[in-house]
Amino acid sequence: MIKPNIIELLNAQITHETYAAQLYLQMAMWCEDRGMHGAATFFRAHVPEEMIHRDKLVDYMIESGAVVRIEAVPAPRAEYDDLVEVLQAAYGHEQKVTAQIHKLAEVALEEKDFSTFNMLQWFISEQREEIVLFRGIVEHIKFTGFTGENGTAMVNMNRYLHRLVLGSAHPELN
Repeated sequence: MIKPNIIELLNAQITHETYAAQLYLQMAMWCEDRGMHGAATFFRAHVPEEMIHRDKLVDYMIESGAVVRIEAVPAPRAEYDDLVEVLQAAYGHEQKVTAQIHKLAEVALEEKDFSTFNMLQWFISEQREEIVLFRGIVEHIKFTGFTGENGTAMVNMNRYLHRLVLGSAHPELN
């Protein structure tokens, strides 16, 4: 049986994962509105991933006999100054989600809820992948000197993000 404080944290994480899907969809729409179709594709590819995260939590709670509570999700930020700001915001968001997952795992361990702790290992691995991906993108921005301005650098960054979705670019090597 999952303890009430862990159920509360799991329900909150369901909300966080739902918010992440909406955030990435909004970021994709921001990119689409500016003709950055590669960047939009990159962000849209993250939407179903976040929904899978949400569904894994929901399924775990149902299987454990816990009550799932679906909460309202605040509207994500819709305006950014440039693509650099969008990408940095996405990286910051992944850092925040990682901290939330780590806190949840910490509480599960403190409460000796080893089943929940074990389930969360998948999320910890997923978040490590996301941090590596977005940190690599931010490092790519620094390495290339991309400032978010239109022109050749914007075209190259747009292509780079699209290649990440296609698997032909690697954020740690570019």
